[in-house]
Amino acid sequence: MTDQLAAVPQNEPTAEPAPRGGPIAKTRVFFQRHWQRRLPGRPTPDWVVSFTYRTWLVALLFKVLGSSWDMSWHFMWIRDDFAPPHLLNSVGTAMVCTLVIIQTYTGMACTRRSLRLMQAGTVIFLLAAPLDVLNHRISGLDLTAWSPTHAMLYLGTAVMILGAIDGWLSYRTPGRARTTTLVALWAFLLETVYFANGQQEYGILALRAWERGEPGAEPSLLQFAADDLGRAVDREAVIHFALPIPDWVYPLWGIGVMALLLVAARAMVRVRWTATAVAGAYVAYRAAIWPLLVGGGFPPSTVPFYLVFVGLAVDLAFLLPAARLRAPVGGVLVRAAVGGVLVAALGFGALWAQAHLRPWLLDDVRTESAPPVGYWTLPVVLVAVGVLWAALETAGRRLRDAGA
Repeated sequence: MTDQLAAVPQNEPTAEPAPRGGPIAKTRVFFQRHWQRRLPGRPTPDWVVSFTYRTWLVALLFKVLGSSWDMSWHFMWIRDDFAPPHLLNSVGTAMVCTLVIIQTYTGMACTRRSLRLMQAGTVIFLLAAPLDVLNHRISGLDLTAWSPTHAMLYLGTAVMILGAIDGWLSYRTPGRARTTTLVALWAFLLETVYFANGQQEYGILALRAWERGEPGAEPSLLQFAADDLGRAVDREAVIHFALPIPDWVYPLWGIGVMALLLVAARAMVRVRWTATAVAGAYVAYRAAIWPLLVGGGFPPSTVPFYLVFVGLAVDLAFLLPAARLRAPVGGVLVRAAVGGVLVAALGFGALWAQAHLRPWLLDDVRTESAPPVGYWTLPVVLVAVGVLWAALETAGRRLRDAGA
C-alpha cells in the first residue's frame, strides 16, 4: 500500500491514445486502465483530463438548470423537498460527488489543492442540503434566496467549482480548449455567486403581477406567505413574500461583487475580453431560459443585461497602458482605480438604462425591466471595487511569484 500511495510528479503528460467511442466506452476504458489508488497529482493522459472536465461541465449544467427552474418554481408553488427542480439539481450533485470520489481515489486530473477544494465544496453542499430542509420546517416559508442555509448551498457549489477551475488550469496547457473551458467554468461560478440576486429579479415582477390582479403564485402559496406574517393576503404580505431584500443589496452584489469576480476571471485566464465573455455567457443563458420557463407557465424574471457592461468595464481596464508600466504595483493601482470608475459608470449606467427602458414585448407579463435599485450605492461600489481590485491583483501576483 505504501508503494501504491507514493508521491508522483505532478501534472506530467502521458502518451496514451484516447479510446474510441462515447462516454460509456471511455468510462469503461478508464476503469480498466486507471482504477488504482494514488495521491493527487498523478500523471494523467490528456484524454482523461478532457473527459473528466467535460463531465464536470455537464454536471454543473444539470445543477444550473435545476437551480434556475427552482427559483421560478418557488415563486409559483409552495416548497416541496422532492420538486422536479430539486431532482434535476440532484442529478448534477450526484455526478459531482461521483467525480470527486473517483478523483480522490485515483489522484488523476487534480492537484492536492484542487482536490481539497472539490472535497470541501462537496461536503459543505451535502451538509447544507439537510440543514436547509430543517430550516424550512422551522422557519416556514423562508423564500428569500439570502437565507443562511441557502448561502451554504451557494458556498459549497462555488468552492467545488473553484476546485475544478484549479484542476483544469493545472493540467491543461494554454490554448483554445483551455480558454473555452475556463470561461465556461467561470460562467458557472458567476451564476452560483450571482444567484441570490434572482430574488429581486423575480420579486419585482411578482409584485407587479399581484397589483394587476394577475398573480403568478398559486393562491395556496400567497396564503401561506400571509399566514407566515399573521395577516391577510395584502400588498404588504406580497412584498414580504416577493421583495424582502433592501434596495441597496441588488447593485452592491450585482455590480460590485460581480466586478471583483470578473477581475479574478480575467486575471487568471489572461485573454482579452474574458470578463465580457463570462458575463455574456451567463446573460445569454438567462435570456435563453426565460422563454422556456415563461412558456411552461412559470413566473417571469427580469434579465440582468447590465452584467455584460460590468464585464466590459473590467476588460477595458485591463487594456489600459497602465497594465504595461514597468512598476507592477503602480500598474495594478492605476488599473484598479480606473477600473473602479469604469465599473461604476458602465455598471450603474447600464442598470439605470435597463430600469427605464420599458419593454415593448410581452407587456402582459413584464412591467418592469429591473428590480428596485438604491443608486446611492454608486460611490460605495466605485471605492470598494477600486480598493479590493488592487488587493485582489496584488495577492494574486504574490501567489504566482511564490509558486514560481
